[in-house]
Amino acid sequence: VQLVESGGGLVQAGGSLRLSCTASEGTFSNAAMGWFRQAPGKEREFVTAMRWNGATYFADSVKGRFTISRDNAKNTMYLQMNSLKPEDTAVYYCAANLKGYWLGPLDILREYDYWGQGTQVTVSS
Repeated sequence: VQLVESGGGLVQAGGSLRLSCTASEGTFSNAAMGWFRQAPGKEREFVTAMRWNGATYFADSVKGRFTISRDNAKNTMYLQMNSLKPEDTAVYYCAANLKGYWLGPLDILREYDYWGQGTQVTVSS
């Protein structure tokens, strides 16, 4: 399974970006999907995730600003980022848990089976 991200770029503070993540194969509809990010010199951290049943979870730092969604027919997940701040600057990674109907934690890196290559998001002040 390959995950391919797109949509990163440079944006001014207060602006918006939408990231996409498309899975090459697999049963996407019963998968859990997540977004993580890694800033220079920092560990990769949880941003948001969505279970197969539509339940969503967000890091406190992005609540109210970021939205996660998915289109199962297209095997694609989206991350809508609004009101971006310079501290949102990072490489953003999508991840998939394909165990099927997963109900365990989604904010832990090791719970994910596949990762995308990452896309850079830079927010200027």
